[in-house]
Amino acid sequence: MTRPKKIDHPLFQLLDEEKIDLFNEQKRLYAASGLLDFKNADLRGLNLRGLDASGIDFRNAYFRSCDLRGIDFRETLLEGASINRAKISGCYFANNILAEEIVMSLTAGTRIRCQPK
Repeated sequence: MTRPKKIDHPLFQLLDEEKIDLFNEQKRLYAASGLLDFKNADLRGLNLRGLDASGIDFRNAYFRSCDLRGIDFRETLLEGASINRAKISGCYFANNILAEEIVMSLTAGTRIRCQPK
């Protein structure tokens, strides 16, 4: 498995600096080019509240100790992501992610497995 890393992308830089409102605003400019590729992203410890996560590929991303409260991940790719010790109150997750997967990732740091649709 590839190790989490900082992504060389101007939008990722905004996330890394916790400039969520600016990220959401700028994301619209990239939306026409398709899915935003943040696979293997290292987002440890960030406050991402308010993030518009739709259309982002966060497969194998590392969200350890992040504040993710209230984020809607229903239109986000999360296969292989880890949310160990993250704050997830009020989050929506895709229907193909079982509650057990979320709990295991949250408490033990396992990678989220998605069920076939």
